[in-house]
Amino acid sequence: MEQRHLGRTGLRVSRIGLGTLTWGRDTDDHEAAEQLKLFWEAGGTLIDTADVYGGGESEYVLGQLTAGLVPREDLVIATKAGSVPDPDRRFDASRGHLLSSLDASLQRLGTDYVDLWQVHAFDPTTPLEETLQALDLAVSSGRARYAGVSNFCGWQLAKAATWQLAAPGARTRLASTQMEYSLLQRGVEREVLPAALDLGVGLLPSSPLGRGVLTGKYRAGTPADSRGGSEHMAPFVAPYLDEPASRIVDAVQTAADGLAATALQVALAWVRDRPGVVAPIVGARTATQLTAALSVEALSLPDEICRALDDVSAPVHRYPDHDWSTL
Repeated sequence: MEQRHLGRTGLRVSRIGLGTLTWGRDTDDHEAAEQLKLFWEAGGTLIDTADVYGGGESEYVLGQLTAGLVPREDLVIATKAGSVPDPDRRFDASRGHLLSSLDASLQRLGTDYVDLWQVHAFDPTTPLEETLQALDLAVSSGRARYAGVSNFCGWQLAKAATWQLAAPGARTRLASTQMEYSLLQRGVEREVLPAALDLGVGLLPSSPLGRGVLTGKYRAGTPADSRGGSEHMAPFVAPYLDEPASRIVDAVQTAADGLAATALQVALAWVRDRPGVVAPIVGARTATQLTAALSVEALSLPDEICRALDDVSAPVHRYPDHDWSTL
């Protein structure tokens, strides 16, 4: 699998990442092992998890697998901290909470360091410089090799990345930002992506298949064994089952038919090769689904197909994103 630099750093990762959101919950140990071995054998290196995935079980399962199935040094392990199960405070990016969470993650993962440590979301109740200091301490102590953020809007990302570049002292450059990005969700193109491109921050798209909708599996209804058919994941999928999304899914399928490819391959190739994108994070429920996603490696979309998909999925961006003098 082709490797790409993560932002303006020396870290190289596979251009498809493996997501582990369901590990330890919907994906059992045996299935997780099969996925990881398959991913590794295909040349994949980037594995994405978080301290809250499965209540910590995702990290634990990954740690068990790297202890015997796949060499730790062959993987780029990325995890996150900052989300908390508190209805009154969803995010805690205080220095104390982040660093204690990192120590707990390392224990579950069975490793001395993570390759990429990410703040899971912006915390408006904690000064940003305190949050960023936690990243600096994690890297300077050797517990993390690189640092990034997740779910930061445009101004938050720009402020954080600029602070790390401009503040005095030994600061850790932000290597990445993880955001949802697909043909069904192009909101990052408004401000996040321009900021990332300007500041040398690599984009790691989550839900690159539109929460599974872009595969076309929901065109004839909701399969009982799909995420949309499960009680706890149905609300996650529901926003992309409306009429505008249906038109985009139909266009993807039309493109796939013309290329003798699958809708999954077309949708994933489109986001993988967007400017600023380093590696879409694919979360598969089964090894068969992961195999289908990895098959995109050989596909590059023709320019005319990309333009057609751009047009049918184009978000409405007016003032102030466009030159005000033309409005």
